[in-house]
Amino acid sequence: MKIYVASSWRNPRQPDVVSALRLAGHEVYDFRHPAPGDNGFHWSEIDKDWERWDANAFRSGLQHSIAVNGFEKDHAAMEWADAFVLLLPCGRSAHLEFGWACGKGKVTIILLDGKNEPELMYREADFICVDLIEVVGALSAQVCKLNGETKGR
Repeated sequence: MKIYVASSWRNPRQPDVVSALRLAGHEVYDFRHPAPGDNGFHWSEIDKDWERWDANAFRSGLQHSIAVNGFEKDHAAMEWADAFVLLLPCGRSAHLEFGWACGKGKVTIILLDGKNEPELMYREADFICVDLIEVVGALSAQVCKLNGETKGR
């Protein structure tokens, strides 16, 4: 399957999850390295003091060509993907991407991190997994479903 891993730049598990899903035979979009030689979008490319922006500066920053390009890359990958994995912990952006995927009818999986605040809306996900083995199993089940296969074959 083609997978979009929605997570945070601060999540240290993200590279390992991307690698594990690729080893399991899936194509995976990596927002940290969307293409060879591309290290992903960083607000600091627009302004080194981006963390001090007020609301008006933030709104203007979203219109900067670097931000537009970063959004377009990620959004194209969202359209491309068959499945989304929300890797916790993560923030607003990943949750917005995941909500978009739910609305689009994509296969949606949440990978909990063991220290989770309960969230009622996570019921929207197709699968809630507690480890990477469960994620790979859920994706395998979806591949079988798409191929018209059943268990026991």
